[in-house]
Amino acid sequence: MSATERATSSARRTHFVEALLANRVALFSGILLLAIVLSAVLATVITGDDAFLIRPRQRLRPPGAEFWFGTDALGRDVFALVLHGGRISLLVGLLAALAGATVGTAIGLLTGYFRWLDPIVMRVMDGVMAIPGILFAVALVSLVGPSLVTIVAAITFAEIPRVTRLVRSVVLSVREESYVRAAEGLGIPPLLVLVRHILPSCIAPLIVQTTYMFAAAILSEAVLGFLGVGFPPDLPSWGNVLAEGRAVFQRAPWTILAPGLFLAVTVMAVNLLGDGLRDRLDPRLSRAAKVSS
Repeated sequence: MSATERATSSARRTHFVEALLANRVALFSGILLLAIVLSAVLATVITGDDAFLIRPRQRLRPPGAEFWFGTDALGRDVFALVLHGGRISLLVGLLAALAGATVGTAIGLLTGYFRWLDPIVMRVMDGVMAIPGILFAVALVSLVGPSLVTIVAAITFAEIPRVTRLVRSVVLSVREESYVRAAEGLGIPPLLVLVRHILPSCIAPLIVQTTYMFAAAILSEAVLGFLGVGFPPDLPSWGNVLAEGRAVFQRAPWTILAPGLFLAVTVMAVNLLGDGLRDRLDPRLSRAAKVSS
């Protein structure tokens, strides 16, 4: 890469960061999401092992100075449960989003570029999209057993067709550009054309789609835990905490309100961040914002 290209790339990154910082909603949601992630990562430092400490004499205590979010039916600190549960829920969301983006991108690139693959792969994707994602996840986890790999795979399965369709649509458009045709005319191998000349055009919409998959995966994990087919009860996740609080909700509503609030705020922050990235990365939206201002 020449000095001019490096300077241009650096200027683009600087402009992107400045534009993203100017979007107050995206900035606020990014800071909020970072705070939630840090609280989950540092859960042991903040609360110690309180999430696993059972106190029969202090069960169903309301929120107060000693227990900020109250205690559950076993006397465990709900605040500690929520922070420790964030580790599992956020990890599942991150792994499912990355796996879905990786597999979907690979399939979408090949499908959009090699036309003979298109009718075969897209009919398979249509069939996958016809299966309700949560039902497939429940069936797979019930059949194989709950584990991190199984739950991530079950959630990823429903996201792959969406990414495949997105990337395929970009490839179908970009492959007709003159620079792609020129690269093909020079005899560059197809896979190298895909990686060097077509894949960069997919990055912007893919980043936005990945944020939405992250939020959807967190919700899916919570649904699985709430239905009792997620992680074991002794391993706290937001879904498990919600499921355990369901039985005592009328007596102790904080056992569901606290994890539900963290779940809702996290999903909202991720979606708002995705909207901010979309507004910045989509040239049409950027031009519309400039015209309106």
